Amino acid sequence: MIRIIGVRFRNAGKVYYFDPKDLKITSRDHVIVETARGVEYGSVVLAPREVEDDKVVQPLKPVLRVATAEDDEKIASNKEKERAAVSICKEKIRKHNLDMKLIDVEYTFDNSKILFYFTADGRVDFRDLVKDLASVFRMRIELRQIGVRDETKILGGVGICGRPLCCHIYLSDFAPVSIKMAKEQNLSLNPTKISGVCGRLMCCLKNEEETYEYLNSRLPAIGDTVTLPDGSEGEAHSVNVLRQRVKVLVDAGDEKEIQEFDVSELKFRPRKRKEKDGDKERGQKKEKKKETKRKGHSENGSKPESDKGSKSEPEKG
Repeated sequence: MIRIIGVRFRNAGKVYYFDPKDLKITSRDHVIVETARGVEYGSVVLAPREVEDDKVVQPLKPVLRVATAEDDEKIASNKEKERAAVSICKEKIRKHNLDMKLIDVEYTFDNSKILFYFTADGRVDFRDLVKDLASVFRMRIELRQIGVRDETKILGGVGICGRPLCCHIYLSDFAPVSIKMAKEQNLSLNPTKISGVCGRLMCCLKNEEETYEYLNSRLPAIGDTVTLPDGSEGEAHSVNVLRQRVKVLVDAGDEKEIQEFDVSELKFRPRKRKEKDGDKERGQKKEKKKETKRKGHSENGSKPESDKGSKSEPEKG
């Protein structure tokens, strides 16, 4: 076990681990740490705690100090500089007639570098723009092209649910989202209904994926034959996933009618749950381990366990 604190540098950004040493640090404190970009100012989101060694990327860098009032003033000053830098950079982009959209500007804590985040439809030749900006700011300039999801994460907004965007509030990473998740949840496949502000599929489709997969595995598929409580058979017409109820098309003399049942009242062949990527990966590793073990037995001249008791074929001369 190793003692760490979790530090975040941007709103809803990734959490990085640092060594708190003997400093008295609590959650929501601000600290000064050394990163790959240099000395940075971050917010403590995880109070000192112990975690397993394999969850920490070594070497674990120590916290330099708890932020002082002077550090807080410096950050406020950098924020003012960033607002001014946005106007200057936009003017330079228009001057060079570049097809790019400036999203955000960030000064490093020690003012050694300034980062400009932008979006563009394709590759942009911004070499002349960098030279122009360097002559104005007199420091290292870095331009980073980001995607539309990152743009929305930085700018924020309100989703169709009426709440602030998840990516701007708490999501540190973007989970893969597919159209299959919308189908699994019986949602309308109208792009305007299942797309977020960024124009991509809504991240919240991932939140309920596992629950819907479990609930759907307990229900028959549409068109499946089911056995009713009285022993007769019918065809699954539609299902209510959350209420776990099934509408069944049954014969009523010369006509057909729809009756509704609780899933516990019906008998049918259950659907197989989809294998998770993690389970699949673990299964592949297990098979690979067995294969390696079998090869090891063969190389040592001994037979694998599964071959014991079987006759060996004579060697061909």
